[in-house]
Amino acid sequence: QVQLVESGGGLVQPGGSLRLSCAPSVRIFSTLAMDWYRQAPGKQRELVASITSTGSTTYADSVKGRFTISRDNAKKLVYLQMNSLKPEDTAVYYCNRHPTPYAVRWAWGQGTQVIVSS
Repeated sequence: QVQLVESGGGLVQPGGSLRLSCAPSVRIFSTLAMDWYRQAPGKQRELVASITSTGSTTYADSVKGRFTISRDNAKKLVYLQMNSLKPEDTAVYYCNRHPTPYAVRWAWGQGTQVIVSS
């Protein structure tokens, strides 16, 4: 059973920045496409950003130009750099593998809380 550990969240003022980290407990990480999701109170979980095994990235329109997803295959980590944060970015942030027809998502981790407030 893969465990997902997200970290780096916190309370930040509007316009501030945070960098989230995600460490999946897998033996082989470099071949995995990874996603960051978020779930705001009372809302469904939504996909925020994705990165392929080769480093190609895609973003939700709401975060494009402000968030950057990256990965460190040697450390088996995926990051989400969040800049110019807005109150509407407040949510619990989760990472997971990108689902394919052959591989479903892992069980969700606990996520990391991000609160953007003055």
